[in-house]
Amino acid sequence: VTVAQRDVPIYMEWIGSLDGNVNAVIRPQVTGYLIKQNYREGDLVKQGQPLFEIDRRTFESAVEEAKGLRAQQQARYVTSSANLARIKPLAAQNAVSQKDLDDAVGSELSAKAALDAAEASLKTAQLNLGFTRIASPITGIAGIAKAQIGDLLSPSMAAELTTVSAIDPIKVYFNISEREYLNFVAKHRPGENKAPVPIELILVDGSSYPENGKFLLLDRQVDATTGTFKAVAQFPNAKRLLRPGQYGKIRVTMSVAEGALLVPQRAVTEMQGRYLVAVVGADN
Repeated sequence: VTVAQRDVPIYMEWIGSLDGNVNAVIRPQVTGYLIKQNYREGDLVKQGQPLFEIDRRTFESAVEEAKGLRAQQQARYVTSSANLARIKPLAAQNAVSQKDLDDAVGSELSAKAALDAAEASLKTAQLNLGFTRIASPITGIAGIAKAQIGDLLSPSMAAELTTVSAIDPIKVYFNISEREYLNFVAKHRPGENKAPVPIELILVDGSSYPENGKFLLLDRQVDATTGTFKAVAQFPNAKRLLRPGQYGKIRVTMSVAEGALLVPQRAVTEMQGRYLVAVVGADN
């Protein structure tokens, strides 16, 4: 076999797991019966799109009750303010006692505090009413619902309603050893104006993902139990081919061996950890 000579890229490879760029866990914030599901499981949902609805009747009644209490406190505050406005000029003329003035001031302040508390109670009731409409906080793929129509929901329930994952771009988590980390930093020192290192993703069927990714971040410390850093790469995913939970192989070109001599793998013999090739001389 004739030896070939060409430039050969030197790769490093790691097993990676895919996860959403953002994973929003959807949970109820109020207690009530689930009456409607407004999305199709597995579909793309938009930010602010309603996903679930809880029975609103109890919360609508609470809002009306809070409005009534606020109106009562508003009337008391108006009355106490008017009373204070009448007493102030009389007190200036010593027509009423200082105690009457102090009582009027205290009554007005107390009524104002009660009105503020009623306003806060109304806002809380309105917030709780709004929480009966559970919307997606992000744009992403919505998972299978873990509650059914008629279930009693509460903030303390063990399971979430569903999860929405933003997957464009999508993250790939992988672990690199300290040795690999030092080798990488030696070739790509932070702060140097070098082009970003292209990252390739090999899928479980052996095919190569058509778009290259980029290195996103390295965790702040080594995991003492494994002696590795957790690293994160990011890949564009406009066609939503990649999904959270998939596995793949991350491949990074660390260097290029220029003018390397290549022989077929079948020509290499391994013997006790040594690799041997037979070379044909000029005399055959």
